[in-house]
Amino acid sequence: MIQKISHTAVYVLDAESAKKFYTEKLGFDVNTDAKMENGFRWLTVSPKGQPDLEVTLMEVKPGMALDEASAAALRALVQKGVFGVGVLETSDCRGTYEELKAKGVEFKGPPQEQFYGIECVLKDDSGNWWSMSERPKK
Repeated sequence: MIQKISHTAVYVLDAESAKKFYTEKLGFDVNTDAKMENGFRWLTVSPKGQPDLEVTLMEVKPGMALDEASAAALRALVQKGVFGVGVLETSDCRGTYEELKAKGVEFKGPPQEQFYGIECVLKDDSGNWWSMSERPKK
């Protein structure tokens, strides 16, 4: 029986730039940064205090899983910002929005009240978007 999700992946345009974005702007920790034999870089980050959920920053390039044409098509889609990659939870959406905006993080708009809490959408430096939300107070 499956017990949990341990890793998920986000396609990025440049691994080093993505590493800086996720660690310096979002405050994630680096779990693994290793070069593999085939030139693949195994780079994972996690939100602070949640090391059992690793986000693999997968650089879009031909190799193990992608041929040249597929890599080019995927790179174009990432650059267009068509991928929503998940939800980041915070206890203070408005405060975190202001903090991240001051660090240069791009948002689609300010936090908005929703039936499920307060939410806004941010983009990483590759064009992927994340929802950031605060659960309603009970």
